[in-house]
Amino acid sequence: MSSETTILWFRRDLRLADHDALNAARVRGSCVIPVFIWAPEEEAPWQPGAASRWWLHQSLHALRVSLRELGSDLIIRRGPSLDAIRQLIAETGATAVYWSRLYEPAVIERDRVIKTALREAGIEAKSFNAALLHEPWTVQTTQGKPYQVFTPFYRACQALGDPSTPLKKPTALPPIPALASLEIDALELLPSIRWYTGIAAAWQPGEEGGLKRLGGFAPIAPRYKSERDRPDLESTSRLSPHLHFGEISPRQVWWAIRKAHPGGAAEPYLRQLIWREFAHHLLYHFPHTTSEPLRPEFKRFPWSEDARLLRAWQKGRTGYPIVDAGMRELWHTGWMHNRVRMIVASFLVKDLLVPWQAGARWFWDTLVDADLANNSLGWQWTAGCGADAAPYFRIFNPALQGEKFDPDGAYVRRWVPELARIDTRGLHRVFERDRQELAAAGVEVGRDYPAALVDHSAARDAALAAYDRIKRFE
Repeated sequence: MSSETTILWFRRDLRLADHDALNAARVRGSCVIPVFIWAPEEEAPWQPGAASRWWLHQSLHALRVSLRELGSDLIIRRGPSLDAIRQLIAETGATAVYWSRLYEPAVIERDRVIKTALREAGIEAKSFNAALLHEPWTVQTTQGKPYQVFTPFYRACQALGDPSTPLKKPTALPPIPALASLEIDALELLPSIRWYTGIAAAWQPGEEGGLKRLGGFAPIAPRYKSERDRPDLESTSRLSPHLHFGEISPRQVWWAIRKAHPGGAAEPYLRQLIWREFAHHLLYHFPHTTSEPLRPEFKRFPWSEDARLLRAWQKGRTGYPIVDAGMRELWHTGWMHNRVRMIVASFLVKDLLVPWQAGARWFWDTLVDADLANNSLGWQWTAGCGADAAPYFRIFNPALQGEKFDPDGAYVRRWVPELARIDTRGLHRVFERDRQELAAAGVEVGRDYPAALVDHSAARDAALAAYDRIKRFE
């Protein structure tokens, strides 16, 4: 086999277009060996959740099909990753291993160990950017420090200009030698109980699915500015799982939107891509924020450990329709509209005083776009304990949020069908409705729909009092 044989280690870069590592491997030599190594324990304590595993199963199938169409294939092995790579080197005579960078703390350390071991053995080991527009260490304050506030970070990214244009997908790849490979089913990524039928109906994992989603969103991207907070409308891109698994790159998204709207009408959406960059910037520079607050005073916050409240929230049984609709959408589709994510998160940490880490863990297991950087930023932002966080006293009133962002009640009626016959005027305030009015709509609170877990006004006062307690020690 050629001395230029390169092992291309796929991780969460499951695409063939705009793939720097793949391009470099092709340029380097005649043989490229695509491999995926299943080693979830190396990502502890944040191993892929159930919804992520379902998506990964589908995405690996899609990648294997794409590689075979180009004349190659995907070799699948189990970890430990370093052992699997060494075995492949022995089998193929490969002299280089290329991969795309990831930014989770455990993965960074794992990759450092692997890169060092390979180089000591005389193997070229090189990593490439595949997931971000700007690497976390390339955007710094004038003092050379990481940013902790989004607006100056955004301006710094703007000053860097547009990213480079995406690389094209290869039209062919060289065949690979006969090598032992696991079947994807052998990884046992799918659960034994088929709870994922709703998720399967809602998504098309894989590079083709990501490109279709982008192609459908790009023409309507300017609507994002005025409609992004409406969960009853289809005005967000829903590209987040495709971006997380690397089925599509942020450069592809950026340039598709830029070309569709060169006048800047879609700038509010592009700004959200920079929020994603900011999340990875924070994860890289403050890795402890996956489980600990960035603002250390919040370690003293008097959280409640009431498992009953957490379970009711998880099941969409809180008695607040917009919250319950969001939690049921999550369970059914593996996704939740961003405005609703903020509402349900605020309700958990501020109305119920359940620790934000418990919410982050639930999202991690149930979201198809579960991303450690975005998940950590979002929950700490809501809890008021992270970078650029919302003030703690900003406590969403779930009834007002529902009335404002689901004004016709379409979203609640879809996901909380037992309330479908209630008129819009009182849909988001079931807990205030007269029993006879509810009975006329076929609803009895406590039987057909749960009573409110807490009184929002009293819960808000309790949350502010708890916050005052930690402020006294600042």
